[in-house]
Amino acid sequence: MIDLYYWPTPNGHKITLFLEETGLEYRIIPVNISAGEQFRPEFLRIAPNNRIPAIVDQAPAGGGAPVPLFESGAILLYLAEKTGQLIPNDLRGRAETLQWLFWQMGGLGPMAGQNHHFVRYAPEQIPYAITRYVNETNRLYGVLNRRLADRPYVAGETYSIADIAAYPWIVPHAAQQQKLEDFPHLARWFAAIADRPATRRAYARGAEINTAPTVNEQSRAILFGQTAGTTATPQPPAAS
Repeated sequence: MIDLYYWPTPNGHKITLFLEETGLEYRIIPVNISAGEQFRPEFLRIAPNNRIPAIVDQAPAGGGAPVPLFESGAILLYLAEKTGQLIPNDLRGRAETLQWLFWQMGGLGPMAGQNHHFVRYAPEQIPYAITRYVNETNRLYGVLNRRLADRPYVAGETYSIADIAAYPWIVPHAAQQQKLEDFPHLARWFAAIADRPATRRAYARGAEINTAPTVNEQSRAILFGQTAGTTATPQPPAAS
């Protein structure tokens, strides 16, 4: 059983996509980031960076104590290795998958996230910031489009955690001021993933949890106004 600490954001969707694809048993524990639940001490003991998603594997390979994990890329890699699914076994296939997983974690996700912030959520429109992040998102779409020109999936012939990591960040393409018709190979890949039954199930689970905007006037300070001095410090687990 996997306990998934989750809210339906791009990074949250990554984990439900994986879990639905593999059939691994899991339960969702909602963490309403709009209400500041990511700063609760019990969550911070699992995810010290106060970000979703996080998991606790209640039945790790080899037995022993449950394994907590935060960071969506690390979770995808852990689950892929646990199940032996959605990551190639051969050296070169694994290397291809990991480099594109890290590309998403270090590039597409952060840059698209800044795009979302300055285009949609910033209290004032800053033209330089908007142009900077819209253009960088566009460049990254171009990188992915070129990559997909001669292969069906990001890491090659088979669907993998590299695809799962990238797809949720392409879903809000219109809000990122990107047009999929400008990227035909990416558009073909995107449509194929959207049509997977596991993708439909994963997004349906998210809709069961929340359909309201994550960012509103009440949540803006919670989501964007934190510093080291305002975030909670997790307490150590009680001795057993």
